[in-house]
Amino acid sequence: MCGIIGAVAERDIVPILLEGLKRLEYRGYDSAGLATVDHALHSLVSKRVVGKVQNLVDTLTHDPLYSTVGIAHTRWATHGKPSKENAHPHLSQDTIAVVHNGIIENHQDLRQKLEKEGYKFNSETDTEVIAHCIHSHWRKTDDLSEAFYLALKDLAGSYAIGMLSPLMFGHLFAARRGSPLIVGVGIGEYFIASDVAALVPMTQRVIFLEDGDVVCLQRDKIKITDFSRQVIQRHEHTSQLQQDAVERGKYRHYMHKEIFEQPKALMDTLEGRYNEGHILEAAFGPQAEKILPNIKAVQIIACGTSYHAGLVARYWMESLAKIPCSVEVASEFRYRQPIADPNTLVVVISQSGETADTLAALEETKRLKFGPCLSICNVPESSLVRAAEMVLMTRAGPEIGVASTKAFTTQLLALLLLTIVLGKQRTLTEKTEKTLVDSILKLPDYIDKLLNLNTEIKALAEQFANKHHALFLGRGVHYPIAMEGALKLKEISYIHAEAYPAGELKHGPLALVDANMPVIAVAPNDALQEKLKSNLQEVHARGGQLFIFANHRAIMQSSDYIHVIELGEIPEIISPIVYAIPLQLLAYHVALIKGTDVDQPRNLAKSVTVE
Repeated sequence: MCGIIGAVAERDIVPILLEGLKRLEYRGYDSAGLATVDHALHSLVSKRVVGKVQNLVDTLTHDPLYSTVGIAHTRWATHGKPSKENAHPHLSQDTIAVVHNGIIENHQDLRQKLEKEGYKFNSETDTEVIAHCIHSHWRKTDDLSEAFYLALKDLAGSYAIGMLSPLMFGHLFAARRGSPLIVGVGIGEYFIASDVAALVPMTQRVIFLEDGDVVCLQRDKIKITDFSRQVIQRHEHTSQLQQDAVERGKYRHYMHKEIFEQPKALMDTLEGRYNEGHILEAAFGPQAEKILPNIKAVQIIACGTSYHAGLVARYWMESLAKIPCSVEVASEFRYRQPIADPNTLVVVISQSGETADTLAALEETKRLKFGPCLSICNVPESSLVRAAEMVLMTRAGPEIGVASTKAFTTQLLALLLLTIVLGKQRTLTEKTEKTLVDSILKLPDYIDKLLNLNTEIKALAEQFANKHHALFLGRGVHYPIAMEGALKLKEISYIHAEAYPAGELKHGPLALVDANMPVIAVAPNDALQEKLKSNLQEVHARGGQLFIFANHRAIMQSSDYIHVIELGEIPEIISPIVYAIPLQLLAYHVALIKGTDVDQPRNLAKSVTVE
């Protein structure tokens, strides 16, 4: 979603802002801009462009800026189309400059009020009302700090805001309500950002702002208050994110790099969480040993890829742990009337930990008095982690590509660990637990072997060059893996793809099957393999082109219209994790052939921080 960075220092901050914007590109955006204060004239200077951050860099190469205070932004369109006029920062009377993430819900009412006061609007955005609101209050109070507080009280909705003005040169203001915002602490300089990744080259010392925090920064001073101006103390943390962790290295795209990082990410996620064939309850936090024995059911809440991980977990939990499990899309959870039970464990899953719908759903479970919450997340500094009673970090490392890969497989592993722990308190024997753990420990080796299929899958992807639709099939626990495969293909190659349980073919999808509709099947050697085989025969009989990811005892043989990719024998419990890998590679190579923007697909954002 949109990205914010700001800085106040003794040195020129323009290169800092540009570098920060580049590191926020993975979040998804359609325009970029920055605003600084001219030292000599003490006036605002703003540059905005449509498209890539590089366009802004090119603009500043021809028309350079120098300043010690500034704010910058990458915008992902919500209110108003992508355009230079709608790009941030937004200015009021060449006196106030504002960048903003989130949604101002009462912007129409504020716009009408401000227009009556004589303010002219140059954009379609909700953000411009913030700048004019601040200026309106400044005209009445002649106090910029007071005007900022008063304007914040006018706003309804969620936001992270950065503001500067030549009226208080050398000051940078910020506020948070509902959207993530952090402060970076340097030596004689301070920064604001929506993401730790933006600050890695400058500092690893960060302060996480909470909802309702208002901050005023000078190069040698910080003041954090609430909306009532009461001073608040926030602790400084040291981020573990390393600068080289967000570099592509030898890989052409982040997504390709992140696919190949999965063996290490899985081992890192497992490290320290097992001992002599047992999964440690303490891995889920200091309260886990007290909380988990009392759990009678599980409610999983997530979005997108994380939701697919939850669907896999439902099969595991009900078959292995013998515990009822429901899975809900976070954006829908709040708008029905779920039955709350204090003995139901709420599991919220998010790569970023800042997904607005997931955070709101978590708050709803607390309001309804569900049981305790476990957060499965990849970002230790995130809002979701801070809001949950228990936490299991996935340790996937920074995931820059919009299409999730290593975050998904590490989420699956985390959910499998949870299943085992819950199962031990019911019917899962020590012998079965040890067998499961032995299989889990082999995960990196199995995935390493599958990554050697990269060239074969690349050649297979040529078959998709002129396709516009695809059908993914799976059965049982592999149906969600088929769903994830379809999502990967559609989001980065722009090929329309759907996933179905294979048994549903005759209930509609079979009507679509012809030589132009590739059918991709996830076909492990499990109890449903023979049933899946009959489903695939129906596709073949109708001239459909089949792509089958199977174990070494493939259920069909390769021919002109049947392409079989043998993955080898894989333990059943970990096969959903392993079978996700070739589907990721297939989507990646199809996207390369189609010439799409693999890491930053159109219209999509990495972290969806607005509802």
